[in-house]
Amino acid sequence: MIYEDKEKYSDILETSISYLENRGYENIKADIKGYETPKSYTKAGSNITITPDIVAEKEGRKHYFDISLKSEKPNLLKSKWLFLNALSNLKSSRFRLITAKGHYAFTQEMLEATNINKNSLIKI
Repeated sequence: MIYEDKEKYSDILETSISYLENRGYENIKADIKGYETPKSYTKAGSNITITPDIVAEKEGRKHYFDISLKSEKPNLLKSKWLFLNALSNLKSSRFRLITAKGHYAFTQEMLEATNINKNSLIKI
């Protein structure tokens, strides 16, 4: 999700963290109060900063998670996903999207537009 939506959808972020904890993920870092903030990446020559919503480890492999929710700025969200997907491929880690009921169709459209693996979607 983009930064402007963080407070609005903090409950979905907390639900996602609980889901991941129940699935055996460890060392969870999240961009929410009470958790360590994941590493941010800044685009050179601009003030755009990208921070994954959740970063966790499972079986020794790092996983990047982003919450997929309807957004007023879909192009910014696509850019974030493409960056995180490329980053995870470079670092031999995994990138997955988490979406909630009411946001499935939006997420599917965005996945088709970005050409990211559709198996990377987690529905909660």
